[in-house]
Amino acid sequence: MSFRDNLINARSHIVFLVALGCGLGLVLQLEKNMPADPPMPERTSAQPVPAEFSAPGLSPAPIAAFEAIEPLPLAITGSSRPEDLAHARIAWTYFENNTHPETGLVNSADQYPSTTMWETGSYIVAVISADLLGLIDSDEAEERLGRVMDTLASIRLFDDILPNKAYNVQTGDLVDYSNKPVERGLGWSALDIARAVGTLSHAEQSYPSLAGKVAAVMDHWDLDQMVEDGQLIGGNMAEEGLRRDQEGRVGYGQYAAKAMMLRGFDMVRAYRAEDHLMVKEVEGQPIPVDDRLHRNVTPAFTVSEPYVFDGLEFGFDARSHRFATTIYKAQEARWRETGQLTAVSESHLDEAPYFVYSTIWGGGAPWAVMTFQGERLDSKRTVTVKTAFAWDALFGTDYTQELVSALAPLGDTDRGWPEGIYEADGSTNGSVTANTNAVVLASLAFRVHGPIARADQ
Repeated sequence: MSFRDNLINARSHIVFLVALGCGLGLVLQLEKNMPADPPMPERTSAQPVPAEFSAPGLSPAPIAAFEAIEPLPLAITGSSRPEDLAHARIAWTYFENNTHPETGLVNSADQYPSTTMWETGSYIVAVISADLLGLIDSDEAEERLGRVMDTLASIRLFDDILPNKAYNVQTGDLVDYSNKPVERGLGWSALDIARAVGTLSHAEQSYPSLAGKVAAVMDHWDLDQMVEDGQLIGGNMAEEGLRRDQEGRVGYGQYAAKAMMLRGFDMVRAYRAEDHLMVKEVEGQPIPVDDRLHRNVTPAFTVSEPYVFDGLEFGFDARSHRFATTIYKAQEARWRETGQLTAVSESHLDEAPYFVYSTIWGGGAPWAVMTFQGERLDSKRTVTVKTAFAWDALFGTDYTQELVSALAPLGDTDRGWPEGIYEADGSTNGSVTANTNAVVLASLAFRVHGPIARADQ
């Protein structure tokens, strides 16, 4: 094969690496030259920061609390254990059971024919991971991903701008969160779409032959509408019509920023955690918390979710590695203090209200479990399967191995992995979801290959 042919075959990898380098370079250059921001509200947890860590024009920030943190080493082993492949097969069963051939889309929860762009991104990660683990071959992976991309490149969009917040997976129709058709739609979630964009970039890197299909999706979606002044902008229906709101809080915002940077977007303000960072001590660990409301509704909270995705998909940067280390260590410390296994994140429930945020810090207190509206529901705190598998893949400590061992009996070879175990009574949280099973697959692939963005097929 000629040098020219090799270049053509490698074009997707080259474009991916160039885009990543340019995006990160743009962030660093813009941070260096940013004008002074208006003074931030006083934060009682702020600590002095050395001058070399301060951005021009900003007051000393709580980021200093993390400079002394020694990040935990990553636990990439380069090989799978026999039980890993058995656990991965259980997770892949979910996607075999819940994929709709008409659209290529996957149910967000077992046998519930609705999805969002977040869960669609999870499915893309699951397919890549299943291929890396040898559960499917590359031809099946490309066929599955290609069918999803064809749907994403042709689905009806909210106001012909961007994907709606929810879709019927059988028909591709716009629906509300109860899966009932809505003519105009609900608006768009910039965070959900950014996750899908990032995972499409992973797919393009892993399967260069799909580059044209990814390009067709990007051409169909008007991504410029959800990026403004270096921030993510969501579209929400209100009495006065469409309302455009900034989206992304510390953790989720930086994860989404990395995804959009792969497509060349300026995400400098979204990537900067420092501008809205406060620190809360939990079990002796400094925990990063955003000083704003989550989507202008729910009091500030911190969960494992965005840090797990960041590490498994992109690979940590220096800041997110430190943040993830303290978030993990607080959960291990709670177990050592109380004897209660702890692996918390956002969780689906098998009964109303069906979704909660199990936090390290939330709504003014450690270990709060909160509904989207900010109500406390601590009785539904779950030891989550996805968080246990993810921390074990990322850090591989004695405690993470104990977590996985305790949850391993939950694996259902007919349905996949459920959410986990309720702390209150030890009963099973029997909700079975795309997100949990995708994270299990991504975690087990990480153990062998490292982050998806750097893995070779």
